[in-house]
Amino acid sequence: MPPALLQPAVRLAADGPPPTRRVRDLPAPQGSPIIGNMRQLDGAYFHRTLENWARELGPLFRFTVLNRSMVVSSDRTALTALMRERPDLIRRGARTSAMMEEAITPGVFSAEGDDWRQQRKLVMRALTPEVVHNFFPTLAALTERLRLRWARAAAEGRRIDVLRDLKAWTLDVTIGLAMGHDSDTLQQEDNPLQRDIELVFARIASRLTTPVPYWRVFRLAVDRESDAAAQRISDAVAGFIAIARRKMEANPALRARPSNMLEALVAARDEPGSGFTDQAVIGNAITMVFAGEDTTSNTIGWLLDFLVRHPEQLAGVTREADGILGTGNVVQDHRLLDNMPYLDAAIREAMRLKPVAPFMILEPVADIVMDDTLIPAGMPIFTLLRHSFERENTLTNPELFQPERWLAQGTAGADDPARKLFPFGGGPRFCPGRYLAMAEMKMAMSMLAHGFTPLLDPAAPPVEERFTFTMTPSVLPVLLRPR
Repeated sequence: MPPALLQPAVRLAADGPPPTRRVRDLPAPQGSPIIGNMRQLDGAYFHRTLENWARELGPLFRFTVLNRSMVVSSDRTALTALMRERPDLIRRGARTSAMMEEAITPGVFSAEGDDWRQQRKLVMRALTPEVVHNFFPTLAALTERLRLRWARAAAEGRRIDVLRDLKAWTLDVTIGLAMGHDSDTLQQEDNPLQRDIELVFARIASRLTTPVPYWRVFRLAVDRESDAAAQRISDAVAGFIAIARRKMEANPALRARPSNMLEALVAARDEPGSGFTDQAVIGNAITMVFAGEDTTSNTIGWLLDFLVRHPEQLAGVTREADGILGTGNVVQDHRLLDNMPYLDAAIREAMRLKPVAPFMILEPVADIVMDDTLIPAGMPIFTLLRHSFERENTLTNPELFQPERWLAQGTAGADDPARKLFPFGGGPRFCPGRYLAMAEMKMAMSMLAHGFTPLLDPAAPPVEERFTFTMTPSVLPVLLRPR
């Protein structure tokens, strides 16, 4: 039996008096017979639908799909309690984990219980600040490559697809750190690896919002295409692992001081009694690529969209970048990344308003009680991370993009935003790639602000939030002009 919860917002049903409510007693949006709310759940706007229902129905409600009930919570105290009790009492939604494992090789993202603890140790050893610092010269070189690409395009009068280039750059960074391989997807307009990753991502998102898992019975053409893409990704990673082993055999010192994540994973796996397998190495290397490619680039994209609409805040980011970089083009010393408080605040403000993970699906492994309501084991709980902060905050004008709110002292809400926001999750399963993600965002944005003037593209269509496993901007209406 899992240990009893310490947080009063959520408790084991067996550890207190019987609750007065059941899930059926919770408020719910109007639905149709049998199919329930299925027709209202558009996959691309799934998160918006849940948030709109929460504004109408309150912090705890239910909805149904094909007679199956699901719970939605946006109470921040309850959400914090749920995340703190992972992975013993609360786990990631079984359906989400199954979708990930069906689409890609299992890794730490979908692991639970003792399996998660073991894989977490493996991944944490491969993502320490020291590993990132050793990788920093490569990160600087890849960022300079991005700068040169944009500078050449601007000089030749070519239009820059900023969001596409950011996705390619983050993929190059991720593969460089994870595999020690220069994939150079940035210079290849139709790189097959980037295309395969985006295809698999899209299938996972589509399956998450598809009520009936038809693909377990028969495969459509798009499912077969996704299967083939996933196999190509796995084959590519297996090839990178073989290269890493040959390098480590030729240079045994790499076992003590690995130059990339894959070498760190292999070194940990090869230790006597480690309990790790080659499959765990492959799974976590692939998970690293998936986790690092879309989330970081989309956060930078959302930040850019805010900055081109807020000239004063853009000027603040630019002044800080100019002061750090001087006559240089790209940060060359990782310690300088800690000297960008305004950019740090701007990134956090963008993540508050446009988090790439606006919700998370969890489920209890035993019956629990939330808000005097019995939630049975295995019932999906949609935790509205963004809306929880919208409901409970002390910020002035919370709807506005104001990085200064995290810098000013003596004002409401000026404390550490990490205590209020969930951009990297929370509890024991806090994102292990946080340090790398923040380093990437600061590198790209300081380079861009120092070398270019981003402008709002008046010809671009309105920006919409799209759920594609992460929350993606439909367009990035940004033009870059060299300074």
